[in-house]
Amino acid sequence: MTKVSSSKTAEQRRSSRSRRTKFHIITTVSLIAIIFTYMFNTNTFISNISFNFTTKNIIPLQSHLLENQTFIVNQLKSTSTIHDPVLIVKEVIVGESDQIQNPLLPPINLTKKQRISWFKNKLPEFDILKSNKEFEVRAREFLKECKVRFFMTWISSPFRVFGEREFLAVDALFKSNPDSCLMILSTTIMDIVYGFRILKPIVDRGFRVQAITPDLNFLFENTPAKSWFVHIKNGNRDPGEIPLAQNLSNLIRLVVLYKYGGVYLDTDFIPLKDFSDLQNSIGAQSANPSGNWTRLNNAVLIFDKNHPLLYKFIEEFALTFNGNKWGFNGPYLVSRVVERESRTSDYSNFSVLPPLAFYPVDWTRIGGLFRRPVNQGHRRWVEKKVVQIRESSYGVHLWNKQSRSFRIEEESIMARLISDHCVICKFFNKTQRLNHSDTLFIIS
Repeated sequence: MTKVSSSKTAEQRRSSRSRRTKFHIITTVSLIAIIFTYMFNTNTFISNISFNFTTKNIIPLQSHLLENQTFIVNQLKSTSTIHDPVLIVKEVIVGESDQIQNPLLPPINLTKKQRISWFKNKLPEFDILKSNKEFEVRAREFLKECKVRFFMTWISSPFRVFGEREFLAVDALFKSNPDSCLMILSTTIMDIVYGFRILKPIVDRGFRVQAITPDLNFLFENTPAKSWFVHIKNGNRDPGEIPLAQNLSNLIRLVVLYKYGGVYLDTDFIPLKDFSDLQNSIGAQSANPSGNWTRLNNAVLIFDKNHPLLYKFIEEFALTFNGNKWGFNGPYLVSRVVERESRTSDYSNFSVLPPLAFYPVDWTRIGGLFRRPVNQGHRRWVEKKVVQIRESSYGVHLWNKQSRSFRIEEESIMARLISDHCVICKFFNKTQRLNHSDTLFIIS
């Protein structure tokens, strides 16, 4: 009796293992089929830079290698080529990069004392805090004879590099402002061969764009930002739970405009018009029924060199810095300073533009710009919105945090706007297919 029972138990175990093995095999095969179906059969709008590798060049990436910027750059040097002028919209998840903890982001649930201690130990890894002695000379030479000086910042983790939205913003900028120049203030990974390769299709067409690692010591000199920066570098101030890169971007845009004057744009802002007629302006994100602004945003800033309001913004950042509240050092900062200064100071050479100028669609409704019309009523709304934006908006802020996962569908508002306002991007020909020997590689 015991032998029979034991035999049955063993048989059940073998059967169970067999079923589990079959399940894993079927699941794996199904997943691979889905991935290849997506890669080779998806027709979508072309707005992304991609890197083309033949199969002989593919090197399997272990997740830990994505932490090594030198490795990434060397790979790009040796194997990447940019599709030009057609930019193929495809996205491939590389390893487990989305799940890897950003090494420059403090662990959650640390006390203030623990976070400051963590930050002190991590300081050598923050490349953006190091001085770039070449910046002042390079910036001075590059910014000569520009109709309008544009600035962007790209201070990201090692896992995110300049991608489809960012390139699209640069592309559209030179369609509407061809005689201007764009400086991208970025970490070192953009200020070497990678940035050159990404921006090459624009540069090859005679437009002036360059990624430069800033010298923060130089930029912050003779401003209230200097003392804040010294405390941060010495590890004597709490950087907060919000990524320091985000708050540095909020500050760098202010000081670079204070030093040089010009226009700052977020990398998810798509310019549609010539900016040369704008001066000393900031855009309202929202307004009440009477037309009075209720919140400003710092995604677009236009200021003359040494403008006193910029100095007030920088001063507010240094005095009230809070790295634990999202937006406190950015949109909320410019809102509270302008509200306060409007009661006590007379800035006759400053204006607040209505939401339609830069933020024609609120972040809660941004998805509507990406979808193709599904019926006649929807189509009429799309037509009306396209006309409104073309006539009244200098550009469209895409609210990347909410819209990054959206694809631009054909006949959508975004597709129609971009088709008229870009230099490089094109629609993907539906009859085209990728060769099966090609693999697309994007770190995003």
